[in-house]
Amino acid sequence: MTAPLLVVCALVPEVWALRGGDWSGAYGGPAVLARTGMGRRRARRSAGALLAAGGYGALVVAGFGAAVGPGTEPGDVIVADAVRDSDGGFHPLESAPALVKVLEGYGLTVHTGLHHTADHVVRGAERHALHAAGALAVDMEAAAVLAARAELRPELPAAVLRIVVDTPERELIRPRALPAGVRAWRALRSVVPALTEWHRQATAPAPSTELHPQPSTLPQEAS
Repeated sequence: MTAPLLVVCALVPEVWALRGGDWSGAYGGPAVLARTGMGRRRARRSAGALLAAGGYGALVVAGFGAAVGPGTEPGDVIVADAVRDSDGGFHPLESAPALVKVLEGYGLTVHTGLHHTADHVVRGAERHALHAAGALAVDMEAAAVLAARAELRPELPAAVLRIVVDTPERELIRPRALPAGVRAWRALRSVVPALTEWHRQATAPAPSTELHPQPSTLPQEAS
């Protein structure tokens, strides 16, 4: 039996953006959208409770993020091929090539690379230092979510993507970042069909000729 996709975000606006996407291709039942809250501690606690309850076919960490190097624009998608944190945690993600291929098939601009999960908002020279150390994007939750997965559901297919909302040249503290935020919102909503297709590819059993009724695909939110 297939199980639904679990999508975790840090913030309410990220959940709202995703909820407005096209979930008609949802696989395994309506996707579950959950907000963890900001920061590694909250993300670990929330993700751990969700994963301990079970019943999910795949896990996606999605939301807005910051690019730490040149070559990206607000609204671009950055898919993690690995996530690290400042404590030495490291989580490789074999899902990256398949997810990138699906996203590009929907016409999205996609970059692939290492995500760094920090314990604070990263700006200025610190972003340049992270880029010099190999990172492409920075957030404050992904490594903690993946640590919970490694402990509780290591077999669960997982992916991490961030929509670029600010870059070293366009930090959120600057007024011109507002249009970038609008582009990022629209881009996050537009990734939904790619997420459902990736989930299907990652978890679908062999094709069957048996017919089944089609359930609702509208996403639900975890409490």
